[in-house]
Amino acid sequence: MKKRIISFLTFLMAGAAVFAQEAAATASSASGAGDSLKYLAAAIAVGLACIASGMAVGKIGAAAMGAMSEIPELSGKALPFVGLAEGICLWGMLVAVLILFR
Repeated sequence: MKKRIISFLTFLMAGAAVFAQEAAATASSASGAGDSLKYLAAAIAVGLACIASGMAVGKIGAAAMGAMSEIPELSGKALPFVGLAEGICLWGMLVAVLILFR
């Protein structure tokens, strides 16, 4: 599973590099190329953050449900960990906003 994720991310980065080279070659001015790279960087920041967050929520959620099935009192202690994993998406979006409005 990890090999598939790593190969997918490698393929994604290679595609992004090709797209960035094509965008730089077809841009008529330097600001046009910078804008397309800015949007690409923001998209990669959000995309990778959401992928990582989804993987984290999946693992933490499964472990939390297993623990709560045995000890129901753990529900209040397990939910903040799921919220921390979801916060990864928010950080990715914050980075993207900072990239776009720079």
